[in-house]
Amino acid sequence: MATEEELFASVDALLEEEPQLPSPAERARLREAAGITQARLAAALKTSTQSVKNWENGRSEPKPPRLEAYQRLLKGWAAKYPAPGAPGASTAAPAPAVAPQPEVSATVAGPVEAPPAQTAQTARTAPARPASLPAASPSRPAAKRTAKPVDDPRFPHGPLAVLDGDGSAYGVDGIVLDCPAATVPELVEWTLRESGLGAAKLNRHGKDSDPLIVLTASAAVRLGLPERLEGHEQRRSLRLPEDHPVVRQVAKAKWRLTQRGFGPWARIYRTAQGTRRQCVQLAVLSWDALDERSWPGVAEMEPADVARVLGMYAQRVITPRGSTAVSGLELMTALRPPTRAVQDRATGNWVPGHNPGSLGTEPMDPAPPEATPEHPVVVNSGWTGGFLDEEAYQWVRDVDLLTDEECTLPYAVGLDLNTAFLAAANRLVVGLSAPDHFHAPAFNPKIPGSWLVDLSAIEPDPRLPSPFTPSGERPTGPAWYQTHTVAYAQELGHDVHPIEAYLRRETGAYLDPWHDRLRSAYVDTLADLGVTKDLSDTEFLVAMERHKEVDPALTAVLAAVKATVKGGVGKLRERPQGRHYKEGERWPALQRPTWRPDIRAAVISRARVNMHRKLRNMAVMTGLYPLAVLSDCVVYPSPGDSPLDFLPYAASGKPQPGGFRLGPTPGLAKLEGVRSMLWAVGLMEQGLNPARHIKGGDAVLDEGE
Repeated sequence: MATEEELFASVDALLEEEPQLPSPAERARLREAAGITQARLAAALKTSTQSVKNWENGRSEPKPPRLEAYQRLLKGWAAKYPAPGAPGASTAAPAPAVAPQPEVSATVAGPVEAPPAQTAQTARTAPARPASLPAASPSRPAAKRTAKPVDDPRFPHGPLAVLDGDGSAYGVDGIVLDCPAATVPELVEWTLRESGLGAAKLNRHGKDSDPLIVLTASAAVRLGLPERLEGHEQRRSLRLPEDHPVVRQVAKAKWRLTQRGFGPWARIYRTAQGTRRQCVQLAVLSWDALDERSWPGVAEMEPADVARVLGMYAQRVITPRGSTAVSGLELMTALRPPTRAVQDRATGNWVPGHNPGSLGTEPMDPAPPEATPEHPVVVNSGWTGGFLDEEAYQWVRDVDLLTDEECTLPYAVGLDLNTAFLAAANRLVVGLSAPDHFHAPAFNPKIPGSWLVDLSAIEPDPRLPSPFTPSGERPTGPAWYQTHTVAYAQELGHDVHPIEAYLRRETGAYLDPWHDRLRSAYVDTLADLGVTKDLSDTEFLVAMERHKEVDPALTAVLAAVKATVKGGVGKLRERPQGRHYKEGERWPALQRPTWRPDIRAAVISRARVNMHRKLRNMAVMTGLYPLAVLSDCVVYPSPGDSPLDFLPYAASGKPQPGGFRLGPTPGLAKLEGVRSMLWAVGLMEQGLNPARHIKGGDAVLDEGE
């Protein structure tokens, strides 16, 4: 006779078994008997219609926790609609209460939005979420501010999904899709035909965003890819060899890879059929697709949290298509498409035509002074006339120019301008056409271009950096400058006489929509982290000190937005890469219409001029002069350990216009760091820049460090 322990062991074994479902045919019968469509059931269980079809034809099975919910529903239906010849409903096992379950009640009474906690469980995020990664709360501002994609029935499941090794594809808003693909070609087919992934175009003349599938390490291995991509070259240039089995699978299935091959970011496509694109973007997490500097901590998150971060970025910025720099450049094109449909007057047919305000479809060579030394226009022409040197500041004041009063101040306080390059891009007029060469032209501050001017006679204040050079040193003779730099010299009261110039006749505010979208993404994400526009300066400093502790996912989105700005501007003048490059050869980036070093120079010139204008105004209003400047960071001596101790305020308590102001919007400032004045002077005596090192500790370091 069995003992009690043996009986309990047997029962426990039954409890540990996977829930048993009716046969596929019975599942379909029960659903049809209840009068529920496959699409409605899919919506209730937060999966795809194709997944329901697969369950009902035996191609795949649901996984927990969706498995338990599906079984619960089928039991309820079985009690109501017994099979012909089966015992009556009264003799069947009692059906559990269905109404309290949001997924099941949605199936019976129509779609109903589940409470946040239950939705998270359906998406399998709650059990897997680390304690340091809090779930989204309905009371958090994120619920109100998170940008939602435009409803598009073609893409019901959002722009992207993160695939794990068990075939679960985690999408935005907690949805989980079942992906049966076992190979990369099958994954591409599933993504395009069944997943419902993608995003609508950002401009009516543009193209829809290709769906993105992010592969975890286990998913990569499941698809036949190596867990790690090894090699001796730069990480971003690594790719699978052409004879790798997966690359051969892709080719055999008549799919194609771009010239970059199968690397951390792989684009797999076929020639478009009419207006329908056939392209899927893959990103492999374990191949360092997400750079830690741009996406802090994201590669180590659970799949659902990775989907949350990337999904929010996709909704606010763009579906990632590579590094944040690549995405920043792609965003420019997505918002200013090169072509639009125009009607041919002769035939009446609609054909692609130039989209006014865009950069067009053909690459454009720069003027020689705008190019880089290895560019073909320089090498082939033998140009020796010098180049634009419009770069961000790297300046340190001569330590001998410090006054005794400054040296006795206890603190050095660093201020950082929020996304200074983005602020500089606002309403920035740039050239859209090819450059024309002029000799001895009259200067016009409204014409974008490059001017050869001698500004060496202008005597700068030695306590401030020169506004004309990134080193802050006084120019030594004629040099090439972008329009904004020359215009600032004129603003300072100097008479300028250009020797020659390369100017563009067609102009426009090309970056305006790029600025507007990234500005909204930056401001909204900061607001989700509790840093809003309505805070006082004191409250703003407190909120900024704590904002990174609110939500690691939102913090990562904010970092990615900032990296998109800087990277996108940098990509406008991408240099050749690889040890095999030879000077004078054309490199791949030159084939892009967005290879525009003149636009990059315009942004940086304006940002540097904006910085100098604030430095000059601060000196007039407060008598304070900076110790050092590095790009968008400036360090001031201060009587206190807060910017509030030296920033200019009116008697009313409002910030004085013209100087540095605290706030969360682009162009305003935040605290970068606080150290002792003795620490800053010590670095200056060594020829080091305190602005480079002041970040990294909120606490003031002691004088003995």
